[in-house]
Amino acid sequence: MTMRNSLLTVLGSVMLLGAALPAHSESVLRIGLGADPDMLDPHLARTYYGRFVFASLCDRLVDVDEHLKVVPGLAKDWAWSDDGKTLTMNLREGVTFHDGEKFDAAAAKYNLERALTLKGSLRKSEISSVESIDVTGPMQIALHLKNPDAALLMQLTDRAGAMMAPEAAKKTDFAAHPVCSGPYKFESRVSQDRIVLTRFDNYWNKDAYHFDKIIYLPIPDASVRLANLRAGDLDLTEGIAASDVKTVEADSKLALAKVTGLGYQGITFNINNGKVPANDPFKDARVREAFSQAIDRDAINQVVFEGLYTPANQAFSPVSPYHVNLPVPPRDVDKAKALLKAAGVATPLTVNLLVPNNPTSQQVGQVLQAMVAEAGFNLNLQMTEFATLLDRQQSGDYQLSFSGWSGRPDPDGSIFGFINSKGTLNDGRYSNAQVDEWLTQARLNTDQAARQPLYDKVVKQLQTDMPIAYLYFEPRIFGLNKSVQGFKPYPDGIVRLAGLTLAK
Repeated sequence: MTMRNSLLTVLGSVMLLGAALPAHSESVLRIGLGADPDMLDPHLARTYYGRFVFASLCDRLVDVDEHLKVVPGLAKDWAWSDDGKTLTMNLREGVTFHDGEKFDAAAAKYNLERALTLKGSLRKSEISSVESIDVTGPMQIALHLKNPDAALLMQLTDRAGAMMAPEAAKKTDFAAHPVCSGPYKFESRVSQDRIVLTRFDNYWNKDAYHFDKIIYLPIPDASVRLANLRAGDLDLTEGIAASDVKTVEADSKLALAKVTGLGYQGITFNINNGKVPANDPFKDARVREAFSQAIDRDAINQVVFEGLYTPANQAFSPVSPYHVNLPVPPRDVDKAKALLKAAGVATPLTVNLLVPNNPTSQQVGQVLQAMVAEAGFNLNLQMTEFATLLDRQQSGDYQLSFSGWSGRPDPDGSIFGFINSKGTLNDGRYSNAQVDEWLTQARLNTDQAARQPLYDKVVKQLQTDMPIAYLYFEPRIFGLNKSVQGFKPYPDGIVRLAGLTLAK
């Protein structure tokens, strides 16, 4: 595509968006997202982009502040029993769901039990320590645990703690018409185009929210998102490309906000999910390690991300207190070739990699393609829409997949679900009983001094087992119109709307 044609495509997208969107007089905030969220059911959802929508749509039992400390949400306060096996929560009174149902202890119990029992729930392993939930008063619940769980409270700040209206949640089409109790209620959705939320007038804390309508616009191409922001058709966008940072900083109408994120990007190997052929070479850890050894992570950072990202070899970002101080190994093509030879693999070995269909991911894919070719891998890039990629990854319809995780404040939330053999996000079906044991032990204690050595062991074991080849940690980079006031970037990357206003 010529430069002129690509520019016309960008301008065409800008004009289409501009023509279709309502005027500012309606007090509308328009937010650009890097991809369309998957289903709008907190128990079945797994995209980072869905979490933006849930933050406005569904209150959680607890929340995190900008310093990643747990703060009250629909639970006003909470207390642990001395043995760490019972969590008692006192719930906020006077809260109603968008359909008029009352929020109370019975509703909270229903939601937590749904997260644990719903077919296909991706929250099961996140809160698997919960054995039973008792209603101990009209506005009080007690969570009884099988064993102490240091990560549980933090899991309840996210989708596992999201509260849905029970009667609505019993319906099979809930994801198409989600009903929660957040500051904004669901109005409409056009797949791959927009999700529209409107102000909920009966919200318990409505004075903190200043827009009548929120429109989330999925635009996979970062340059098109930026063009829309510059044209005034977006007010705020996540995912400013590293190559566009200087452009935003030089534009007098725009502001840049960035924070070191908790998330990573990597390559998941399908070891045993779905119909993996018995002779698939990636069942052998040496082949997975060889693929990783053929990658120059620092070069990816320089070539694709202008040095703004951080090369990775683990799930824990440098902003996490649990980040393991283990140097990222340099590229070693000779070692990669030796590992393939030891595994008895004939080269060139043709490999299929699922890649999200956005230009940045495609660029990373092409860099990987060139790098691993020198070690004997013939890498075939399969470009696909992001939600489809996750569906294929979940069902095992893939060989390798380029995907990541937006990260969680507690280390358990960034690793257990992906690496534990019973983890609901373990799409490669990696299994190591010793690693399972370390991960389970790390949940039992809130003391970092006790947990850290266990995570150190896990991270070191994964260097050779290589179920995921971690590539880099992403900063969260936002662009916004300067008329947007009060925006704070959080390390979890999610846009919070409380206190945000548009200057007239």
